[in-house]
Amino acid sequence: MSHGRIQITEVLKQSQLLSSFSDPELSQLAVRTVRRQFTAGEMLFSEGDPCKGLHIIARGKVRIFKTSAGGREQVLAVEGPGATVAELPVFDGGPYPASVVAVDDTEVAFISQRDLRDYCLEHPEVALKMLAVVGARLRRLVGIIEELSFTTIRQRLVALLVRLAETEGQASDLGITVQLPGSHQELANQLGTVRELVSRNLTRLQAEGLIEFSARQILIKDHKMLAAALQ
Repeated sequence: MSHGRIQITEVLKQSQLLSSFSDPELSQLAVRTVRRQFTAGEMLFSEGDPCKGLHIIARGKVRIFKTSAGGREQVLAVEGPGATVAELPVFDGGPYPASVVAVDDTEVAFISQRDLRDYCLEHPEVALKMLAVVGARLRRLVGIIEELSFTTIRQRLVALLVRLAETEGQASDLGITVQLPGSHQELANQLGTVRELVSRNLTRLQAEGLIEFSARQILIKDHKMLAAALQ
């Protein structure tokens, strides 16, 4: 039992939300926290479900998305270890505003809505930190809206490749190699389009000599030239 508490405390400490808390404060929250495990493809919760509590990603990745009436999916974010999910409905009493699915085998630290509210009454600074996290997520959602409204599929795809090159790329004499964060269909969901347009634009970028691609692996031959394509 004590071994479990130590692990949960470490998860809480590594989260963006609680990283500045003292060990005694984290220990108080750890006893109110449980571990939950999800296999790849398993739903943590669906849009419209009653909110039960806060999820902190300990291991793996999750995809946050909304689904249109016609079944089309729009990815809002892909989150990994340290991220929190569903901060807003914990406090406003509403349902989950989006769906969340495990991308990989995933483990989360779960704090029930009631326990988290009680903890926030004891530690009001937690609520302020959550407000900052919610604010950052809102800014990101506004950015998604701007991209979908004012940019082309090509621009969104190029912007994603440039970001991947800068954050996860592996440099070599041939250029920078990146891995796409999913299949072409999953990429289309993230970019707000359909799979055929993603494949077509990747083919065009390759014909222009900017990239070479094979399945999910992309070789960016000239990062500066690719970034210039955004202008």
